[in-house]
Amino acid sequence: MASPPPLLFSVKRHKPTLVAPSNPTPHEFKYLSDIDDQQGFRFQIPVIHFYRYNPSMRARDPAQVIRQAVASALVFYYPLAGRLREEGTGRKLVVECTGEGVLFIEADADVMLEQFGGALHPPFPCMEELLTEVPGSERVLHCPLLLIQVTRLLCGGFIFALRINHAISDATGLNHFLNAVCEMARGAPAPSLLPVWQRHLLSARSPPRVTCVHREYDQVAETIGAFVPHDDVLHRSFFFGPNEISALRKQVPSHLRTCSTVELLTACLWRCRTKAIGLDPDVEVRVLYIVNARNKYRPPLPPGYYGNAIALPAAISPAGKLCKNPLGYAVELVKKAKSSVTDEYMRSVADMMVLKGRPLFTVTHSFLVSDLTHILVGEVDFGWGKAVYKGPARGGVGTDPLVASFYVPLKNTRGEVGIMVPICLPRPAMDIFSAEIENIINGPKQQLNNNSSKLIVSPL
Repeated sequence: MASPPPLLFSVKRHKPTLVAPSNPTPHEFKYLSDIDDQQGFRFQIPVIHFYRYNPSMRARDPAQVIRQAVASALVFYYPLAGRLREEGTGRKLVVECTGEGVLFIEADADVMLEQFGGALHPPFPCMEELLTEVPGSERVLHCPLLLIQVTRLLCGGFIFALRINHAISDATGLNHFLNAVCEMARGAPAPSLLPVWQRHLLSARSPPRVTCVHREYDQVAETIGAFVPHDDVLHRSFFFGPNEISALRKQVPSHLRTCSTVELLTACLWRCRTKAIGLDPDVEVRVLYIVNARNKYRPPLPPGYYGNAIALPAAISPAGKLCKNPLGYAVELVKKAKSSVTDEYMRSVADMMVLKGRPLFTVTHSFLVSDLTHILVGEVDFGWGKAVYKGPARGGVGTDPLVASFYVPLKNTRGEVGIMVPICLPRPAMDIFSAEIENIINGPKQQLNNNSSKLIVSPL
């Protein structure tokens, strides 16, 4: 598809302020779990929501409504108003529940929602204006755990952007908090789902013992070709609708055609990305498939648990074997990795964090994917109705922006419901990746035109 013209606008921001809980909260220390405080979760996650103008809400200011609702929700989620500390030599993280609050920015932009285009997707223009970097706030320790910006638009709509410290919560936990804010913005006296801390449920055993194989934490030395340059990086979003998924499913053996859509898509993207990067055939590559383990525990975690409860099992293959084999080969590896996550697996991960100093997951030659299709299906409604777009603000996050990607539910401009995947790659690799995706869906050497394309390809 042809690239849309660049959208330029200016944003006038008020000075950042702290929003504290609206009522007094306990001043206490709360330890994070040994799943929470691993190295790979010590970064900030940006998300963004776009909302249309709602005539029934024209007398209400979204920034003030959301500010007050955040203050009310923090009474229940009061650890989010505190500050993270690192205790002792074991790098253990603890929240001091100080009640200081979260950062809040009120802003106005001279642009209308319609100018962002039809099917909203990352990368978003002027993202640095919609989620401002407050100096010092990007740190993991000793700073606010949340930064929220509400930007009013000329049309009466608004943009809600947020950045959260991943150590305190995963995507499911963040969604619990946002739903609580929305309920209180619409007048509820308390969240319908009360938050549950109980991080001890995911802490290491005594004594800790590693009982499973955790290849996702292999310490892989960087070799020639391991470092992917970050200059001239492209950020594109790809849309996979029913036709694309059907085309992929036809390319796997009959015994694998009942695999989930996400398993199939993960296998496809991993294979195409490996081809695009052009590694030595003997190099080991892996895809880390994030699994929500809340129901893997025995018993399952309480419904209101809002800490990190995810695993990153790895599917591993020599690059050459992955690229030369049919798609079914990658699907089988992904399915096997996903099925390895059990209660014992999670206990073993927590124990390993304590024994091995909370290591970072393997970044070298890795591709990490997070499925948000079920997490984002609900309506995050502050009173203005359902968001036009809600989800990641960009593709790459964390220690290496080229490693991670997300699966986001999306309806395209043709009204088709599917999965949008933002991808970050260096320019030459992105060109090869795009061609590989088109070839595997449409057949080699077939060109997509603007009338038949279901792929969203939006360069940064």
